[in-house]
Order: sequence, then C-alpha cells, then structure tokens
Amino acid sequence: MNSLLLSCFCFLMSLNVMAQKLTLKGLVTSQNEPVENITVKILGFNRTTKSDISGNYQFNNLPSGNYDLVFSGIGYQSKKVKVALQRDTTTIITALLSLSSNLNDVVITGVNRATELRKSPVPIAVISRKSMDQNVNTNLIEAIVKGVPGVTAVTTGPNVSKPFIRGLGYNRVLTLYDGLRQEGQQWGDEHGIEVDEYAITRAEVVKGPASLTYGSDALAGVINMIPYTPTIGNGELKGDFTANYQSNNGLVGSSIGLAYHKNDWKYTFRATGKTAHNYKNKVDGLVYGTAFREYSLSAAARVDKTWGFSKTAVTYYDNLMEIPDGSRDSLSRKFTRQVLDDGDDIKNRPIVPESDLNSYAINPLHQHIQHFRFYNTSQFKFGTSDLNILIGGQQSVRREYNHPTLPGQAGLYVVLNTFNYDFKYNLPDYAGIESTVGVNGMYQGNRSKAATDFPIPDYDLFDIGAFYFAKKSMGKIDISGGLRLDRRNIRWDDFYVGNDPKTGFGKQVSATDGTGQLQFPSFSKNYYGLSGSLGFTYNISEKLLIKANIARGYRAPNITEIGSNGLDPGAHIVYLGNRTFKPEFNLQEDIGIIAYLKDADISLELFNNNIQNYIYQSRLTDANGNPVVIVPGNLTYQYQQSKARLYGAEVSVNLHPGTIKWLSFSNSLAYIVGLNQNQELLNKYGREAKYLPFIPPLQVRTEIKATAQKPIGIFAQPYIKIDAAFFGDQDKFYALDNTETFTAGYTLVNGGIGSTLRSRKGKTFCDIFLQADNIFNVAYQSNLNRLKYFEYYNQSPNGRSGIYNMGRNFSFKVIVPI
Repeated sequence: MNSLLLSCFCFLMSLNVMAQKLTLKGLVTSQNEPVENITVKILGFNRTTKSDISGNYQFNNLPSGNYDLVFSGIGYQSKKVKVALQRDTTTIITALLSLSSNLNDVVITGVNRATELRKSPVPIAVISRKSMDQNVNTNLIEAIVKGVPGVTAVTTGPNVSKPFIRGLGYNRVLTLYDGLRQEGQQWGDEHGIEVDEYAITRAEVVKGPASLTYGSDALAGVINMIPYTPTIGNGELKGDFTANYQSNNGLVGSSIGLAYHKNDWKYTFRATGKTAHNYKNKVDGLVYGTAFREYSLSAAARVDKTWGFSKTAVTYYDNLMEIPDGSRDSLSRKFTRQVLDDGDDIKNRPIVPESDLNSYAINPLHQHIQHFRFYNTSQFKFGTSDLNILIGGQQSVRREYNHPTLPGQAGLYVVLNTFNYDFKYNLPDYAGIESTVGVNGMYQGNRSKAATDFPIPDYDLFDIGAFYFAKKSMGKIDISGGLRLDRRNIRWDDFYVGNDPKTGFGKQVSATDGTGQLQFPSFSKNYYGLSGSLGFTYNISEKLLIKANIARGYRAPNITEIGSNGLDPGAHIVYLGNRTFKPEFNLQEDIGIIAYLKDADISLELFNNNIQNYIYQSRLTDANGNPVVIVPGNLTYQYQQSKARLYGAEVSVNLHPGTIKWLSFSNSLAYIVGLNQNQELLNKYGREAKYLPFIPPLQVRTEIKATAQKPIGIFAQPYIKIDAAFFGDQDKFYALDNTETFTAGYTLVNGGIGSTLRSRKGKTFCDIFLQADNIFNVAYQSNLNRLKYFEYYNQSPNGRSGIYNMGRNFSFKVIVPI
C-alpha cells in the first residue's frame, strides 16, 4: 500500500513539473559587446523574438525540456545552440561572430529595413569615412566620386559638385542626410550639397531607380550621407579634432566633434569651419571668383529603450562663395572683374590685382547660402513588427549678389521651406516574407524676397506617395520588389516684375501696381507616377552571387523645367522652361556578378536605361544659328523633352593576395553612353544631336597600396599608395548649338601616405594623412566642368578656351581623438 501511494505521489509530481511553465532568458554578444536586433528562434515551435538594445531577450511559458535555438542577424554568422530547460528560469549567454566579407555590409538605403548588401538586387555601393580620409577631397561629393564607380559630378570650381549617377543628375539624384531628403534649390548649377563633410561617417549609393522607396527625384539613384553615431560606454565622453590644409587654394579646414553616453541617452555635437582662396592651374594661374568660406554646426540626442529609439537632430550650414564669370583681358588672359552695372562691357573690364587673387576675403560678387535642418526619426517596436517615423523641417536661404555698384543688393534672394514626412511599418514576417507599407512625401513653399532677378516663381508643392515592398529568401535565392503610387501638385499665382526707380533694377510688384509685367502667369497641375521594382539575388555560394533587377522610376518636372523665365545670376544663365512638360518615366534593367574570392574581389555590373519624356538643357539660338542673348554677358538655355537611352557597365577588380597581406591592388572601370532619341532633331541635325549632355567619358581608376601588418615604432598600420585616374576622350557629346564641345582625355596621378600614431601601451595619439593630387600638374578640363564654357572670345593667344580644372594639390590632414 505504501509503495502504491509513493508511486502515485511521484506520478503527480512529474505531471506538475511537466505542466509548469518556465522562462528562458538570454544575452547576445559579439566581441564582448551586446548586440541588438538578433532574431532568436526555437526550432520546432512557432516562437521567435529579437534581442533588444542591451542584447537581452526572453521566452516565457515554456514547458521543460531540451530546445534548439537558432540565432541570426544582419552582419553576423548564424549559430545554433542546445538548451536544457529544467528550472523556473534559465539564463544563457551567446556570442556571435561578425562576418568579414563586404557582401555582408549592412545597408539602410533603398531597402525596407536594414539589409545585407548581398541580399539586395539593386546595385548599392558603400564608402566609409576611412576611404574618404585617404583621398584629397575639397567637398563631400568629390570624396564619393573617387570611391564609387559610375558616380560623377558636374562642378563649378572646387566647392561646387553636383552628383551624377550613371549620366543622370540634378533632380534625378536624390540626396539624403541621415535618411531625410535634402531640399535646397538642387536644380541650380552653381551650389553644392549643404552638408558638413567632416560630419559624415559613411555614404551609401543606390545606382538605379529608387522611386519605389522615395518617390519622385530618385530616378537615377540615391546618395544617403550618414552622420556619426557613437559606440561608447556608459558615462564616457569622446570626440575628435580634425585639421586639414591643402596647398593649391590654401584651404584651411578644422572640425571638432564630441559624443557623450549617459544611460539610455547618446548626445553628439560637431562644429566645422573651412576657408580657401582662389584655386590655380598652370594655364589660368589663380582663377578669380572661386574662393569660399564655410561653417557648419550639428547636434543630436538619441534615446534607446526596449520600445525602440528616438533621435532628434538639428544642423546649420552657412557658405559664402564667390561667383566666377570667366571674364579676361583678351591679350594677357588675366582675369578681369565687373565694376559697373549699366554700361558694363565684359570684354573691357579692369584686371584683378594679384593681391586680390591670393586673398581669403570674399569679393562683393558672391553667393550666401544658408541651410537649416531640424528632424526626428523614431522606431517603435511591437513584438516582431515595428513602426518607423521620420519628420523633418528644413529651410534653404539663397542670396546671390551680382551688382558691383550696389553690393548689398541681392540679385537673387529665395527662401525655400520644406516639411518632410515618412511613415514606414515593417509588418510581422508571414511565411518567410518580410514586407513594408509606407507613406511619405513633402510640402514646399518657395518665396522670393528683396531681389532684382527672378528666374522662378513663388510656388507651392505638395507631394505624397504610398508603397508596398516585400522580400523573401528561398534557399540560395533572395527576391524583393514592390509597387508605389505618387501624386505631386505644383502651383503658383501670377507673378509680376516691375522697375525700382531708386536702384534702376527689377523688383517684384503686385498685380494692381500697374507698372509691372506678368513674368510668370498662374499655374496649377497634378503629376501622377506609378513605379516599382522586382529583382533577385542568386547566391551560388557564400562568396559568389548573381544579381538582377528591373525597376520603373518616376520624376515630376522640377520648378525650373516648367516655370523658369529669367536670369540666375550665379549660373550666368537665363533659363526658359516649358509648362507643358510631362513627367519622366524610366525602365532600367540591371544585372551583376559579384565574387569575393580568397585573393580578389571582382564585380561586373551592366545596365540599360530607357527614359520617356527626358528633359535636358540646350542653348537657344536664332534662325541663323547665333546664340540668343537676353541678358548681356549671360547664356540662354531652353529646356527640351524627348526620349533617351543610357547604357553602360562598371567593373571592379580588387586584388589582395593572401600570401602578401600587406599589398592591395584596386582597379575599376566605368563606361556610359547616353543617346538622345529626339527623332525630329536627329533627322535635322544628325550626329550633332545624337548624344545627351553631361555624359562622362570612359573612366579607369587604379590604385596600388602597401600597408604594414605590424607597428613600426609609434606608427600603427602605416600605408603608402599611388593611384592613377584615366579619363578618355569625350567625343560623344551634345554638339547642337555648341551646348557642348569635344573634351580631350587626360590622366591624373595621385599618391599618399598615412598612419595611426600610438604609444607603446596602445593609446592612439592621432591619424595623419599626407597626400598629393595631380602630382604632375596636368592641365586638363573635365567635360563636366561648367567653367570650361566660361569663355567670351573666339580665339586666344595661347590657343586655350575656358577655365581649366585644379592643378597640383598637396594635402595634410590630422585627426586627433579626444
């Protein structure tokens, strides 16, 4: 009887244990640091969770027993762990190994959520702060151009670079700052991106239509400039001080950044200043009107909680930049300057004194560009889904002073206010499908202030778009795609311009004034766009994959293309728009092969891009073929619209022999052809109208670099490198009305050395970079250099025309940790 009672008791106890619900807790780390957003899955059960900001996760209400846990996350090797769950609460610590291949770089641009590079079928390139520091750069876009094949820039001196991706630029390339679209009169030729180059730690470049995620203006691609976010311990204050000097234009730049971490909060701050006098080359000497002075401030605060994160940031950018016009003395070829308004003769101006050419002082004819930005980006987690919200406001203030007799009077004075919104909801995974729905857009208002020239009207713009994006992995194949619908409304009222009797210049007047002329008749129109993409990545192996993608992009005409009718003083161009233009649509096919082998990284990317309603600039001429001059000393351009096609290839071969670890040999090639398919012009003018404007020539870049694998005294990982950039002849140009001319090819040789300086105890003193661009001081003109066409004589004594690019330039940069 006793034995029977004992057996029943044991049986009941075992049932109680089996029915008891237990808890499994865990911590995920990598290199002794907690890792968030790691997916933890219990095999055989429909139970999944993710690690939080502290690397912690938890499963509740589990029966006792043995479990298999699988840990996976972007940028980390997956890991399987066996766990025996017997007591009330069990805690385990799991360490993951990071993936070293560049294919496993995590990107956040052009995708619905953070994604490994290998899983995105869209061509995406990444350039790090380290790569930027190891090149001589006069601005941020130049740094990206040197690091990403297929990206080029239209320049107006060393401080102005407008990014182009595969032959397309201006409002076809969307630039982002920390995910917020950059709005600052980007249609203009004569000012660059209003971003502090020292504040950017990484840039991601989408090469191809990204309208699915971003709507209009991402027809050619996206450049996302990502600011520094600290990874420091609680209670730590860290920072850096950067100083840079460049010999050619005497550029002096300095920047200080600070970061502080307290509990759940992280704070960052940065202040930057740069100034330079006129740049020089051996043909033109010092190029008058290219000096600049730039200041930037930024600050951010971020809080991380179990529910997600929220980051609020503010930036301020201020740039004083001279306006070059290229006027010269006909015999000496020395630069001259404008001193009169009425009666000015561009071929009979006084020569600029040598003292003014070397001066850091900004001359009276200059631009003043200011940009303010305030935004918040937040993520709210709901189990296995999350909501991402980005709200931002920005103001661009642009003044161009072009009146020498009244230097305080702005010729152009426009204020652009923009409110951006972006809502994305990442749905819970369903049947292995990761999907996102989203709505984003902006509201804009542009107003002219106390100006004398009015190239564009005062307009209002409202933009909204909704999209669905999904991706799924099936064995070795990753598939992604989606659809988007956009609507943009742009409108303005009648805009009258009259004469100011006090100054003799133009001014905005009301309709009831009676003295003004109607320069911009009222306008209102809606533009609609349907865009989408579909692509796949086939992982032949961990190191070899094939990518293919087809995407339809959309772009509504920008304000100058449909509304311009006047002089832009900084560009020295009278723009004439066409309000009947239709939206641009393109269909681009991409295919790529990427191999990350033991001793080499190899990639081949091919693309074909057909564009409907392509809009481009062409010089306006009269019936006799002579240039139309509306404002003396300024060119006149009229926008055209037609079909177009661009196709090309990018090849990269980077060698890093495993047996010679100190040596790397990097090579890239980019080739683009842009065809104008305006059949009427082709039938009438033939080859002169065959090609599109601003298409870069064949480009080949090669670099050989030696990096010490062991410290040499205080020098940690010192390197020495030499590189060459070859640019072929550009004989495929838009020659109609002399819009473009033939550009001869050239080769630039550059070099550099650098190192981290450390004490014997491993403390870093600083990073130093000594570099030289254009070592042999080659005189050259890029076909994307707008100054090439700043010429007012048919012939010159030295046989040269226009202004040449920068000559030899030595750079010294030091970065000191704080």
